[in-house]
Amino acid sequence: MSKPRSLSLAAYRVLSWGVPHGPSQSDTTRPDGEVLWVHVSSPYRLRAVDDFCHRLISARPGLSLLLTAPPDANLEDWEVGSVPILKLPAEHTGAARAFWDHWRPDMGLWFGGGLMPNIITRAQERSIPLILLEALVEVKTARGGRWLPDITRYTLDCFTTILTTNDDIARQIRRLGVNSAKISVEPPLHISPNPPPWPEDELIETNHVMAGRPVWLAAWVQAKEFISVLSAHRQALRLLPRLALVLHVADISEAAPLYQRLESMDLRCANWDEGHAIEDTTQVILTAEPKDLGLWHRVSAVSFMGSSLERGAGGHDPLTAVALGSAVIHGPHVSKYRGLYDRLNQAKAALTIKSVTELGDGVVELLAPDRTADMALAGWQIVTEGAPQADQLIEMVQDTLDRRRAHDARP
Repeated sequence: MSKPRSLSLAAYRVLSWGVPHGPSQSDTTRPDGEVLWVHVSSPYRLRAVDDFCHRLISARPGLSLLLTAPPDANLEDWEVGSVPILKLPAEHTGAARAFWDHWRPDMGLWFGGGLMPNIITRAQERSIPLILLEALVEVKTARGGRWLPDITRYTLDCFTTILTTNDDIARQIRRLGVNSAKISVEPPLHISPNPPPWPEDELIETNHVMAGRPVWLAAWVQAKEFISVLSAHRQALRLLPRLALVLHVADISEAAPLYQRLESMDLRCANWDEGHAIEDTTQVILTAEPKDLGLWHRVSAVSFMGSSLERGAGGHDPLTAVALGSAVIHGPHVSKYRGLYDRLNQAKAALTIKSVTELGDGVVELLAPDRTADMALAGWQIVTEGAPQADQLIEMVQDTLDRRRAHDARP
């Protein structure tokens, strides 16, 4: 490194020595074998990153993942994914050194901004390959370090590859003096779900039992949405007398009381979880098993994603339904998955409703074969568009880890 940058970094580390330590990292044991460190700077990107991590683990057995969030993150507000997430220590010289001493990852991926000079420069000094994705020119320095020259440039220059989402950010990074050969423009990582297969014999049998009847699914329905969903079903029954509703309740404890209510409402109901037979006259199929949604999304031409019609729950992830070919309807309250629903709506792969009447009308409308097919195709394009980019990133990670393994194996 050049002398001015060396002096700036040395001064920065002195100035940041007094920043308080974050949570201890030693409470979690470092796993044996290869470890990939993945940092997510925003909770809104966690779902896509978690999906990528799941695909990567499948592609590279034995790889362990260390997933981290910013030091000031409130993890209670972050969605729970398949990979546990920890907070990075504060931007403290000693804390950064202790973090690397404990975890010793073989490679690192950083998604987004909020770059932390102490963490990143310590990794580079230990020859840990780093890739910056969805890059932002945003460095979170310790107090007193902002006036130092070249800290932003030196931090960005620690990455072997920098992927930005637009040309403007790429130009900003180049103007700082970062090597242009490292920088390229790529779209952000998208979720590309890969639902597990369902036993073919059970799927055939269930479709046989439904005997060609139109079926719609209301998934992850909250207790305060029950009446709305059932009212919409009654409304749709006037035009589609053989229509069947699969009602999946979000809270398993609500299933038994709801079954009793359905009987008193003169709706012919079968409790799937209790093994009730589905008759030709069954109007509502009640279930509370999340794992069975893989079956019902396949059977149902239309899926209403519950937890979205009333305020509070924030909606539910729609991409499994889309990936399994079901047209999606949702309410307006989907704050936890706003980006996903916006993409689906823009592609005309989902329908937003705001009332019970709109829900009933939407079910009837989307059960028309041509409408369902158009939405299913649009949805399929959404869920598959991120696959090539995820595959490219997986290949990049695999190649980097293979090279590091080969280097470490040299006598």
